[in-house]
Amino acid sequence: MSAFARRDGVLNAESVSLTDIAAEFGTPCWVYSRHAIEAALDEFQRELTGFDGLVCYAVKANSNLAVLNLLARRGAGFDIVSEGELRRVLNAGADPRQIVFSGVGKTAREMELALDIGILCFNVESAAELERLDGVAAAMGKTAPISLRVNPDVDAKTHPYISTGLKENKFGVAYEDARALYRQAANLANIEISGIDCHIGSQLLDAAPFAEALDKVLALVDQLADDGIVLDHIDLGGGLGIRYRDEDAPNVKSYLQPLLQKLAGRQLRILLEPGRRLVGNAGLLLTRVEYLKPGEIKNFAIVDAAMNDLARPALYGSWHDIVPVVPRAGLPMPWEIVGPVCESGDFLGHGRELALAAGDLLAIMSAGAYGMVMSSNYNSRVRAAEVMVDGAQTHLVRRRETVEDLYALECRLP
Repeated sequence: MSAFARRDGVLNAESVSLTDIAAEFGTPCWVYSRHAIEAALDEFQRELTGFDGLVCYAVKANSNLAVLNLLARRGAGFDIVSEGELRRVLNAGADPRQIVFSGVGKTAREMELALDIGILCFNVESAAELERLDGVAAAMGKTAPISLRVNPDVDAKTHPYISTGLKENKFGVAYEDARALYRQAANLANIEISGIDCHIGSQLLDAAPFAEALDKVLALVDQLADDGIVLDHIDLGGGLGIRYRDEDAPNVKSYLQPLLQKLAGRQLRILLEPGRRLVGNAGLLLTRVEYLKPGEIKNFAIVDAAMNDLARPALYGSWHDIVPVVPRAGLPMPWEIVGPVCESGDFLGHGRELALAAGDLLAIMSAGAYGMVMSSNYNSRVRAAEVMVDGAQTHLVRRRETVEDLYALECRLP
């Protein structure tokens, strides 16, 4: 059951009407459902029953402290890609031994911090990174646990900007080079080989590429065993897609069970890194119509949210359902849903058939992932508030910025 449903004709988040949320917190406003986030995590954890497994939430999808704390309370680990994300999850109550550090550009400072707190594993993405990590660990008198992120050259069949498993992508170690790099790692005094990692892309709607990638990774695992390199864990990454419009997104069971069958009998801990799948459909962006501007060619509905709030439509051409909070009687018309930002590319939806009037509230659905985390202050616009709904309760989990916040770190020349 969706966390966002109509009650007496009004769209609600759990048991709270979006009209009440708009009245209390203003618009634009991000709205998240606690129940939906918990249910999405439970779905993964349920499928891992009987396996030594850990769900490491991909923090980049939504890094609000309330979201992170909610997941930490329910036993999730975290996949982080920066010092900022590392410090966020620690602040949210994460267990350091349930943190994996991914990303292609880890700095020495970030490595030092992660080694100091004792994270579970570094997902190493190049020979140069391996060399740096060994040197940093040596200087600290520590041993760094690592896996190599192996690029299996599998087509994830997703948007090219979020495809990460092909040879042409910047991520990971080439499959053909991975065995030699593992051998090199085994001879480094301050490196401890722990596992192997693979992540082929985001918003995947076909489970077949996951299985294809796993087959190649397991073949490499067996080759490494022949070399005397025995791994403790396998990190299957994330990337399972969600429904934005009419996509047939696989359920977690149909995605995971074929992979778990391939892993049965192997003494490997299983790590998963879902992000979008846990939070994407658990959030929406609430916005208000400021002006209607009918035209000869197009009709524009100018709302108070913009591309600086939700970048995905302008960046990827992504679709988000846009629905009225309170449906209005009248003949629907095709509307361009656009924001106030001074860019022709500032749109949230094209040609949406809606009956609208100025002042109407609209909900931009499936915005819980890659929404607020990608927002900016372009045009000196303040970033929106974030609200978590828990049944009949609402919690302001990030206040709206003020204009003064925008230049608090700046100064004029003397």
